[in-house]
Amino acid sequence: MYRRLILSCLLALLIGTLHLKCNNSSDKTSGTKYKQYYIKGESLYTVHCSNCHQKDGSGLGLLYPPLNQSDYMASNKQKVICIIRNGLQGEIKVNGKVYNKVMPPIPSLSDIEVAQIATYIYNTWTHQEGLMEVKDVSAVLQNCNTN
Repeated sequence: MYRRLILSCLLALLIGTLHLKCNNSSDKTSGTKYKQYYIKGESLYTVHCSNCHQKDGSGLGLLYPPLNQSDYMASNKQKVICIIRNGLQGEIKVNGKVYNKVMPPIPSLSDIEVAQIATYIYNTWTHQEGLMEVKDVSAVLQNCNTN
């Protein structure tokens, strides 16, 4: 009788723990939302970004800067979010090298698509930043002109 009670309690505890693990929305690197953003972000990156920045994020010579092992990305997250949609003109210094090729804007990207691309590039290669929430990305995008 005690054995059944103990087994029942252990089973209930195990099920409760699994439920909490599967439904933990604060887990920024393994939850369902993170996975959805990451997968969609990879697809969007392939279509819109990889031609210049390469599939492996290594960039293209001195024409297009790397995203992988990028000191610029590490210290300019809000600017990078703005650049994803609004493009970039003028010089940019990445890992001590100067790049001055125009990156065209992609104004058709929605806030959630920008968040998905940001989630992908900030969690691939050498980056581990977690989920880029659309609400946070939207707030950054509203202030791009003032950054």
